[in-house]
Amino acid sequence: MVEHRAALHAALGDPVRLAIVDELMVSDRAPIELQALTGLESNLLAHHLDTLEVAGLIIRSQSSGDARRRYVRLVRGALGELEFSIGKTTSDVLFICTKNSARSQLAAALWREITGFGAQSAGTHPAERVHPGAIAAAERSGLDLHDAVPRRFDEVAVVPPLVITVCDRAHEEIGSDQGWWHWSVPDPLPRATKSAFDATLTDLRDRIEAVFETREVLQ
Repeated sequence: MVEHRAALHAALGDPVRLAIVDELMVSDRAPIELQALTGLESNLLAHHLDTLEVAGLIIRSQSSGDARRRYVRLVRGALGELEFSIGKTTSDVLFICTKNSARSQLAAALWREITGFGAQSAGTHPAERVHPGAIAAAERSGLDLHDAVPRRFDEVAVVPPLVITVCDRAHEEIGSDQGWWHWSVPDPLPRATKSAFDATLTDLRDRIEAVFETREVLQ
């Protein structure tokens, strides 16, 4: 346990790596985005990411949009006995995915329930209806999506201060250069099973709770 804590402290003892972790507390990022945020050359950034990965603090996964692209995601549970707080987000939000039929709809409903603030959702290429699996998963969690209707992103009259893409394809299409947050949430539609939609809800709930409240990673 002491050795693990020492390894975490060593990994986070560099200001650049600590800044990367701070960013990943609220948003998944592609290495090229982290380069822009940190001003590092690609080889030096790769060194810092390797160090964080060896310490078990991050994972890197393939984009579901552009297979050549990777996203870096924080492993919050790996922070062990370190304490992190990321401030309290008090804002209305717009969630965006491709079809606006599952992830962004679920995220908006969860945001309203958990935070009490307003939330909208939209898609880059919206479907005709919200997926029945998403409606059922929402209902199992006490949320109601029966009246939700997919819409295009450009139909949003007023874009709130906080925009979060929850789909790799949508992020890569419109969100990479706008300073928005990105959550690389797997699409439940290819499997379209109860467990897939429930896993999406759990992922989104964990993320919203993490960014809304000032909280300790390990109680």
